[in-house]
Amino acid sequence: MAVTRAQQPVVTTALPLPVRSRLAHPALLLTGILLVALNMRACLAAVSPMVGEIQRSFGLSATASGLITTVPVLFQGVGAPLTPRLTRRFGTERVVLGAVLVLGAGVLLRVLPSVAALYAGCVVIGVAIAVLNVSMPGLVKREFPDRAAAMTGVYSTTMLVGATMAAGLSVPLEHALGGGWEASLGAWSLLALVAAVAWLPQVLRARAARDGAGAVGAVGAVGVTNPTVAPVRPIQGIWRSPLAWQISLFMGISSLLVYTLVAWMPTILADHGMDRGEAGLVFAFSNLVQVAGAFLVPLFAGRMTNQRALAVAMALLNAVGIAVLLIAPVPGAWVAAVILGVAQGGSLGLGLAFIVLRTDSAAGAAQLGGMSQAVGYLVAAAGPVGAGALRQATGGWTTVLALMLVLTGVVAVAGWGAGRDRTL
Repeated sequence: MAVTRAQQPVVTTALPLPVRSRLAHPALLLTGILLVALNMRACLAAVSPMVGEIQRSFGLSATASGLITTVPVLFQGVGAPLTPRLTRRFGTERVVLGAVLVLGAGVLLRVLPSVAALYAGCVVIGVAIAVLNVSMPGLVKREFPDRAAAMTGVYSTTMLVGATMAAGLSVPLEHALGGGWEASLGAWSLLALVAAVAWLPQVLRARAARDGAGAVGAVGAVGVTNPTVAPVRPIQGIWRSPLAWQISLFMGISSLLVYTLVAWMPTILADHGMDRGEAGLVFAFSNLVQVAGAFLVPLFAGRMTNQRALAVAMALLNAVGIAVLLIAPVPGAWVAAVILGVAQGGSLGLGLAFIVLRTDSAAGAAQLGGMSQAVGYLVAAAGPVGAGALRQATGGWTTVLALMLVLTGVVAVAGWGAGRDRTL
């Protein structure tokens, strides 16, 4: 006689996991996540104030110097698709720990007295950040299933805080350490080491959970529920999904706009007659405002049934900010800084929120993160180089800004599709 699911005996076994109970405190997990997030942009932002000194140190051309910032972005796109396979094989906790350690090694490699080591370090840093970019949304989805959007806002904000802190401290660190740009940039490897130590308890917790699950399996228990083991539910045919492509394009073109302005906004203002010191302050202020956008927009996203209006609003704010730079770059610089700061930080937070809101499992979030960030960073890497080439060909910034204005329309269309209330 067939036995229905309701008639099947269910045996629940509670195994003592003392290591997990000591290490699973939410505050410890949150501390680890935040310290990892601090590293995810800091080593990129720290190099920007040092590019001129690096160029003089190695006798690099302007194009070769531009690759110092472009190569990590490019390899974030190249490394992203590999991450879901790594997390399935080794577990998210171990992959995150390994990526943080590799990131610290890349930071040290970048400051060795060799051009080859400089660019090799940029490659290593890009790949390590790619692994973290993809791993973290799945981790947040798994650990905070009811607050995934809010937690996405917290860690995306922390990334921007790390970037702002690094950009502001690079020159003071150089003076304080007295070792030139090498000492200043190399010091950020210590932040990676601190994050690795803070993350180690999560690796031990995951090992305890796996040991507990193995012990349950050994006694043949039926219907055991283990809350520490996340279900593996991969998405089939993700690269053929229109929704996945809409999310990827929203992230990719939004990132292209961000990285283009990161590379050229101070120069755009200076070329229109603004003092270079003031142009740098405008740019720094815009980065600071991004923190507010990155924190608030995912919070709003998590409270909405769909996020279409929010996505279009971010595209519209980008368009308004770029239009101000196009029409009145110097008189409207501070206004543009505020508008673009909200738009850029908000777009980052919303793009990451889409990864957790449009999937129903940690494995699915890792897959979507791998695809969207592969597409996103490969697209974004073309922005600074393409804008520089177009400016050189046309002799000004009008065509560059006009093209960016057109791209905000593409962001709005992609965001309208990505914001639908559905999952992959």
